[in-house]
Amino acid sequence: MPEDPNVLDRVYRALAHPARRDVLRALRDGEARISDLAEPLPLSFAEVARHVAALEAAGLIERDVRGRDHWLALRRNGLRDAEAWINEQSAAWAERADALAAHLRKARKGA
Repeated sequence: MPEDPNVLDRVYRALAHPARRDVLRALRDGEARISDLAEPLPLSFAEVARHVAALEAAGLIERDVRGRDHWLALRRNGLRDAEAWINEQSAAWAERADALAAHLRKARKGA
């Protein structure tokens, strides 16, 4: 689990909005200026800036200011804590499903 208990809340809240997911998808190809990311979105620049701030607060992207341009890039391990949590939950669910399957096999043999 992450050291900061609120990190998962910030990550999942950030991922919950389609515009933020669009920004993350666009950054998969490499860094980009915030103005270039805002251009195809049906939002004002101010709205995009707020979404970018949420992604930064969640630790999913990082910003580099070069002159007047703000460049954004995916943070290398930004999804690490969320991925670990999902893997932990998946393992627990798989274990319970295996236990249920074993129980049902045992019940069928006894019937």
